[in-house]
Amino acid sequence: MYTIGTKLFCEVLVMVRHIVSWSYKDGLTEEEKKAHAEMMQTELEGLKQCIDGIIEIKVYADLLSSSNRDVMLDSLFESEEALAAYQIHPEHQRLVRTVGALLQDRACVDYFV
Repeated sequence: MYTIGTKLFCEVLVMVRHIVSWSYKDGLTEEEKKAHAEMMQTELEGLKQCIDGIIEIKVYADLLSSSNRDVMLDSLFESEEALAAYQIHPEHQRLVRTVGALLQDRACVDYFV
């Protein structure tokens, strides 16, 4: 909240939830899937330290058998602009290329919270 003269204003910040899920490409062993999941978790969750605007970021790879994807990214950004900056950031783009070689069937949902 801030005041201009005698008027009190409330600034509303709108955060963005960014959820992405993937399936592994065919032919990977369970050991390879586990190793790739650990790498993705370390690398993607580490982006919080180098990209401004990320509030939280978490990778899930131990999904229930009822799931139709193998890996999920759940992240929260300060704003739609922060999400846009994340998507073009060189470190994120490096990971897009790395995980893109392992994964297929990307699904993404972004929404305001």
